[in-house]
Amino acid sequence: MHSITRPARPTKNDVDLSLVPREVTDDDTRIYRELVSTDLSPEQIRQIEEPPRTYERQKEVLAVHWHQEFVPLAAVRTRVQALFPHREEELIIPTQHNVLSTWDGHTGVEVDCYSAGFNRKVQLLIHFANEKIEGRGDVFRSMLDHTFKYRSGQLFEFLDTLLDRHFQDRVDEAAGETWADEDTVEFARIHAARLKEMIEQAYRSTPPEMIKNKLLRNYMDRWRETYGDPLIDHVQVFLKALKGIVKRNFALDYFYRTEEVIEEVRSLGGCIVIPHPEQFWPVLLDDLNIDGIEVWNPQSFEYTEFLIDVVTRKNRERARADRPILITMGDDCHMGEKVKDPRHQDALKASREIGVQPPWDDLNIRKSLIVARADRSNLIREYRARLA
Repeated sequence: MHSITRPARPTKNDVDLSLVPREVTDDDTRIYRELVSTDLSPEQIRQIEEPPRTYERQKEVLAVHWHQEFVPLAAVRTRVQALFPHREEELIIPTQHNVLSTWDGHTGVEVDCYSAGFNRKVQLLIHFANEKIEGRGDVFRSMLDHTFKYRSGQLFEFLDTLLDRHFQDRVDEAAGETWADEDTVEFARIHAARLKEMIEQAYRSTPPEMIKNKLLRNYMDRWRETYGDPLIDHVQVFLKALKGIVKRNFALDYFYRTEEVIEEVRSLGGCIVIPHPEQFWPVLLDDLNIDGIEVWNPQSFEYTEFLIDVVTRKNRERARADRPILITMGDDCHMGEKVKDPRHQDALKASREIGVQPPWDDLNIRKSLIVARADRSNLIREYRARLA
């Protein structure tokens, strides 16, 4: 993956904008079809089924925060068997974004919702025993259907922010942060317009899960060979900043409140874990009706020991000592990243592995885990019991 950082100083991009096509080209159509395709080649299936390494000594497999995306679960199952050939215990539950999915006896989902207490979007991991959700939960499913659409809504707002001069203040802010000159911004606008036209033309035939805000940045990466890395890198830095502004301004009243989601899940007998705690600090203070807090994942790892201690203290103070807050970890593996062309991968995201959370075995963290009476085996057994 290209390492993209903020330019050290203003640069002048020498692309001749008059030569950049304004109309959708055959190359555009080919690139779009490739980007939104959910069909996997035999070689891509092999990439999933044959991991680059195995974990011979790991006997417990915990995976309650991961995303199969468009990769068949059968191929993921083969990968798990190859990764952990000597496993004795496992708890594996997929957690697609706002879409229920099932593995053996359990169903999971990662839900986007709204915390009114500190006015921002947060996420919850939701897990069920299959029998508790089968043929039930119409209200919860409707909530998920509504929330699922926000990612496509955010993509269109991202594109409109570039194309509609009503949002010029956002563009100026992102350009100022990244020293993007007028030509760089215009280059991004031209491509955004072509992408929006293709989406509108092929909307009915495009898998809904592929219409999300990273589609624009993935599309821009496909033009590296034509326009060169320096220009595309600068455009990507600008687009990343602009995406952050769009997300910051996205209407939070679109989402259901965390309390509404929790209430509905509890009525169905489901369990709830807070992921990404470093991104959602105030949620930890809300005393929500949850089962666990994720103290580590590949995006949230700076305060793992501190979070273990926080959960331990909270459990000492809880009135219900028989139902402590569980300490969990998540790999946040995205299977779709593993089947991309290496030139277009997010290398860090592609390196994540289902069921692999190194801090469980980190000698520096073990002391805190021992004090908290937390390990993979105990967590698997306790969480299974709660889900039953």
